[in-house]
Amino acid sequence: MTTATTPAAPTHPRTTALNASRTTATAARVLAQLRHDPRTIAMLIVLPSLLLLLLRYVFDGNERTFDGIGASLLGIFPLITMFLVTSIATLRERTSGTLERLLAMPLGKGDLIAGYALAFGILAIIQSALATGLAVWLLGLDVTGSPWLLLLVALLDALLGTALGLFVSAFASSEFQAVQFMPAVIFPQLLLCGLFTPRPEMHPILEGISNVLPMSYAVDGMNEVLTHTEITTNFVRDTLIVATCALLVLTLGAATLRRRTT
Repeated sequence: MTTATTPAAPTHPRTTALNASRTTATAARVLAQLRHDPRTIAMLIVLPSLLLLLLRYVFDGNERTFDGIGASLLGIFPLITMFLVTSIATLRERTSGTLERLLAMPLGKGDLIAGYALAFGILAIIQSALATGLAVWLLGLDVTGSPWLLLLVALLDALLGTALGLFVSAFASSEFQAVQFMPAVIFPQLLLCGLFTPRPEMHPILEGISNVLPMSYAVDGMNEVLTHTEITTNFVRDTLIVATCALLVLTLGAATLRRRTT
């Protein structure tokens, strides 16, 4: 008498290299989901512009103050909103079991992270363009350099926020925990980026810490556009550092991506 054996379920080979079709398919799925969430879309695209509008009229009696910090906040606001929304959206994928099903398919972690980055990057372009246009052409932000350079830095900041959000979502088991990462990841950078006081005037230890935080270079890049008519060496350095940090964090996000939370 023989005993029938149940054949093992087929397994998909784990892919390692990035694949353009898998990445774009992931991005399309994320965008399709976000299309049915108008509150998230509004927060991503409209909130930074509303905050800049509010800030402009907070300093209605002193336009020089708005000119001094408006460019910096043009980079900070997109970073914060993209970080918050991306971390929560990615965590929902994991807790709902969607991530588990996706990783059971022939879809590499790199494809998944790159797809999310592409989807939120498209929204970041819209967000940054809207906020930059509002600040420069409607709110009268006085910029010495090209507004297109402001847009470039704002976009890089938004992509950095996306990368940080994807990365920290791997370490949270609930949306509440994801929000808790904001004081740990964003607030120290906000305090040390040079927005409130020039970094060289800080305590040497704090200045040293600020020198390794990417938001510091985002603010420095905005200030370079604010005060120089041409592209400076410092501007190129600052934008390259922000872009490199975003790429590095995305790579770490792919390396730390887990199939389920505990």
